[in-house]
Amino acid sequence: MQGTGFDLELFRSFLIPLLVAYGLALPIGWNREHASRSAGLRTFPLVAVGACAYILIGTNIFVGDDAQSRIIYGIITGIGFIGGGAILKDHGTVSGTATAASIWNTGAIGVAVGCARYEIACVLALLNVLTLSLGDAMKRYFDPTKD
Repeated sequence: MQGTGFDLELFRSFLIPLLVAYGLALPIGWNREHASRSAGLRTFPLVAVGACAYILIGTNIFVGDDAQSRIIYGIITGIGFIGGGAILKDHGTVSGTATAASIWNTGAIGVAVGCARYEIACVLALLNVLTLSLGDAMKRYFDPTKD
């Protein structure tokens, strides 16, 4: 009977994807934290877990592809607002765009995990970490006049 008592199997079916989303977002958060950015070790895993949770909850409550696409649409929009808060403009310079893009990407990681598309989530996480880790070196390589 659904809705009564504690369902261990249901708990496991939610716990594993949430832990995977958390684990895939940690290196991204670590990178941003290490770079002393506005969002870091707490923000990125929470974004991934939150996005994953909305997918898991939504797909268990609502039925049909249309419902899932609406949930994804809402997640994308909401995370866009969070990312927008990471972008700062000061005297003609803009900063925080990589952090904002990483927040958005981390939401996509959570959605992918929630949809059981672990391969997509792993590739997104890997590309995000590589881009953040190697981005400055690549900018200097392709444009030596940059700091």
